[in-house]
Amino acid sequence: MSDATSSKTDGLPTQEKRNFIQTLEVDTRLLGMIGAFIVVCLVFNVLTDGRFLTARNIFNLSIQTVSVAIMATGMVFIIVTRHIDLAVGALLATCSAAMAMTQTAILPEVFGLELGHPLIPWIAMLVGVAVGTAIGAFQGYLVGYLMIPAFIVTLGGLLIWRNVAWYMTSGQTIGPLDPTFMTLGGINGTLGATMSWIVGLLAVAAACWGLWSARRNKISHNAPVKPVWAEYTVMGVVSVAILGFVAILNSYQIPAARLRRQFAAAGEEMPEGFTAVYGIPFSVLLLIAVAVAMTIIAKKTRFGRYIFATGGNPDAAELSGVNTRMLTVKVFALMGALCAISAIVASARLTNHSNDIGTLDELRVIAAAVIGGTALAGGIGTIYGAILGALIMQSLQSGMAMVGVDAPLQNMVVGTVLVAAVLIDIIYRKRIGAK
Repeated sequence: MSDATSSKTDGLPTQEKRNFIQTLEVDTRLLGMIGAFIVVCLVFNVLTDGRFLTARNIFNLSIQTVSVAIMATGMVFIIVTRHIDLAVGALLATCSAAMAMTQTAILPEVFGLELGHPLIPWIAMLVGVAVGTAIGAFQGYLVGYLMIPAFIVTLGGLLIWRNVAWYMTSGQTIGPLDPTFMTLGGINGTLGATMSWIVGLLAVAAACWGLWSARRNKISHNAPVKPVWAEYTVMGVVSVAILGFVAILNSYQIPAARLRRQFAAAGEEMPEGFTAVYGIPFSVLLLIAVAVAMTIIAKKTRFGRYIFATGGNPDAAELSGVNTRMLTVKVFALMGALCAISAIVASARLTNHSNDIGTLDELRVIAAAVIGGTALAGGIGTIYGAILGALIMQSLQSGMAMVGVDAPLQNMVVGTVLVAAVLIDIIYRKRIGAK
């Protein structure tokens, strides 16, 4: 009889386990990525004399990661369906230019809405999302219905949309943008201490509810479940991670000079000894919302099932009745919409639209998805993996910048990490397949 025998918890069947990690049912590849991220942080913290893991740098790292991470969630679907999108950075620039011109020229000059009008930021964002979705759908049509390889379509798009953005703005930097619009960039829009704790506690409650609901769903289908202690362990780790992140962001105080300017702008005098913290940025909340929505699409919808089925075996999916051509259009349209959302965050963080916005983002986005475990052969990928991949990428670049590494060498390191990640993924999948 094997040592790893099946057991029962509360009268329910549990899966046969061999060790602690398997009992928790945690993805070993995810653990490896988390371990790599921790190593990167610790190494750079030593090299920067403790400056890397300060609240200020973690805050900056979080808002710098958002734009690429949002697009990486869409790139997962693109790669899972065995395509590629090299135009995401250029499309981001086009969407940014469209929103900037809408705010500063079209709405004020054509419709008489002055900068600061409450409708301006929302109209601009709708325009940006509409532009991104339309361009993405057009590229998807070329790939899905005209059968032009996605590599060629999006390589052409990289050249076309970058220069469309240039012509839209006549090559000029457009700004300043609407104040409400800029709150989605990071430091100009945060929740503060109290609301951050409230959001953190709600996130903990939602995570625990989701884990327990998944357990009850397995029970209802008479499927094996983890022991109760394992469920509580996972909930505890997730809760500590969420509340720890909130605590770090809430420890980053707003500089006194900035507070004085804010009070002065409101016509008030700052009280003696007054302090305040930034808390969770609105852009991070936007990333969380996108991540949750994309995860639900991937796991809970017919559209998501079709995406992974098509990526696993396109011929079988088509024979099963999946309209793979229209599916391609939808996936690229979704990618375009996410590029527009990333453009909102990127331009709001810069407080203007510049010609070089989104440059090389296509490489960072693809790298984030691949490092996060998305298989280039298609059929396999996770949203949380892509976000963690984006965080690792940004941590590498931020750490190297703090150490003083030149930009060319930074790109060389990122390229090396990308190739190494693909090699590790190939080895990992071979070992899993052998078992």
